[in-house]
Amino acid sequence: MLRRLAVTAAASLTALAAAPAASAGPLPVPLSLLGDGHTEDRLTVTIEHNPGVEGKYTLECHPAGGSHPRRQQACDKLDSVTTWGKDPFAPVPKDQFCTMIYGGPATAHITGSWAGRPVDATYSRANGCEVSRWDNLVPVLPSAR
Repeated sequence: MLRRLAVTAAASLTALAAAPAASAGPLPVPLSLLGDGHTEDRLTVTIEHNPGVEGKYTLECHPAGGSHPRRQQACDKLDSVTTWGKDPFAPVPKDQFCTMIYGGPATAHITGSWAGRPVDATYSRANGCEVSRWDNLVPVLPSAR
């Protein structure tokens, strides 16, 4: 029995070693990284009901620019939460259970283009899920006061 197990393990290892390596191929490069001086990563962030930081800000990334007060940190945050197949601006799913913790009256609206895709996202602090969604995007969105 032990010999049969050893032979099976050796055969499996040999087959794995002989198998060609899987190749996922190169990842697509966002247009904004091609270096032609034209950025596709442009957002308008509108903040309301958050004293001291209300207003409309522009944010451009690659390179960082615009009127956003923390543009480089905001671009770095967006780069860190952008992954293939996930929308960093996705709303809370309709069937999500959320705590009824009110985070204040602040609201935000983000429009524009990120990673070659259109963005039109609204944010609030109406419940635990929305507070978490907002906080996960700080410093693109300001810390709530």
